[in-house]
Amino acid sequence: MKKIILTLFLMVVAIAPAQAQLKVDITSGKLEALPIAVSSFHADAPDQVKLSKEIPNIIARNLESSGLFDPLNSNSFIQTPDSIFNDKPRFGEWRAINAQALVSGNVTRAADGRTRVEFRLWDVFSQQQLSGMAYMTTDQNWRRIAHIISDEIYKRITGENGYFDTRVVYISESGAPNKRIKRLAIMDQDGKNHRYLTPPGQLVLTPRFSPTAQEITYMSYKGGKPRVYLYNIDSGRQEVLGNFPGMTFAPRFAPDGNSVIMSMSKNGNSDIYELDLRSRKSKKLTDSAAIDTSPSYAPDGSKIVFESNRGGSQQLYTMSANGGNVKRITFSKGRYANPVWSPRGDMIAFTKMLKGQFYIGVIRPDGSGERLITKAYHVEGPSWSPNGRVLTYFKERTTNGGRGRSAKLYTIDLTGYNERLLPTPKDGSDPAWSPVNP
Repeated sequence: MKKIILTLFLMVVAIAPAQAQLKVDITSGKLEALPIAVSSFHADAPDQVKLSKEIPNIIARNLESSGLFDPLNSNSFIQTPDSIFNDKPRFGEWRAINAQALVSGNVTRAADGRTRVEFRLWDVFSQQQLSGMAYMTTDQNWRRIAHIISDEIYKRITGENGYFDTRVVYISESGAPNKRIKRLAIMDQDGKNHRYLTPPGQLVLTPRFSPTAQEITYMSYKGGKPRVYLYNIDSGRQEVLGNFPGMTFAPRFAPDGNSVIMSMSKNGNSDIYELDLRSRKSKKLTDSAAIDTSPSYAPDGSKIVFESNRGGSQQLYTMSANGGNVKRITFSKGRYANPVWSPRGDMIAFTKMLKGQFYIGVIRPDGSGERLITKAYHVEGPSWSPNGRVLTYFKERTTNGGRGRSAKLYTIDLTGYNERLLPTPKDGSDPAWSPVNP
């Protein structure tokens, strides 16, 4: 895969006075979406007309998918893109259709053949420009420009980093329930640019992104033995992480990307190990007669959350990064699994099983504030967006009167609202969100 090359060409910023700044408070529960007008961009030449429409369409879909923005129907727009570009927004016309923010832009062809995309974000009521940037890109990478602009708009209005210029790696599934074909697949966060990373003959599970490099760690039964692998997205190279005597599974990168934490099963017992990716030396972090698995680091690397049945039932525990100071943090009824620490550090997502029902929930690292945000016949595998605002996971249901099964990927806001299907060509499970693209 060719590396995406994106050059920041120009930055033009005009910020409104502090008292007039448009702002969305996203710290509460269900919010009323902000009405925003995303106009088609002005095109300097006929060959740019297509992009001048498609880039704003992607921006509008991204913003709408967050649940925080309500893109207005373009049929209600009075002022044309050319008029906005050549003159200035006629703010009274945009207020008349209840727009609180306006996105406009321009697409031109540079002398070197690349495309220059400029956008501006306006506060309709204060009649101020909030943000403005321009980017140079190739024809192959224009979709990424739309995601980057979406992130800038999201950040400027909410105060938080966006998550649209990201990807999702997951397990693509097909075939009969007892003969599922599972392949490692990757796509943009909106389901576009989908491709497979492994062939159909290799059973793969639990992929996880590196926070610092274009790499994925996952479990594979390649060669008939379950082991943890490292996959380089750019080169396609795969390698086994250590020649351990037992089965290795549930891998996850450390925040600095220099090590991988995982479980290893030996003599019927599972413990948690850390593997240094530079020296390839491993360190055993837990040593109990119980099953310790599914480890996940805190974003500062100081602690680890994991699941264990050492207390008699499947519960969540935290420990220091060196394996000490183990504390149980869940005590409610039910079984807990798949813990993953939020990038913000303030919450831990998990899967819960209670009375035949599966849930996705969140809890504070000290065990307080547990909230269950979605449920299903089978729902599992939570993964955080890089800004810690949204979770992705998979839901499974039976088909054909219980003889078949179907698994699909979903996203949901941290508050438990705005659950959405994430489109995939086939069934999907075990999603993992990437950091923002470099």
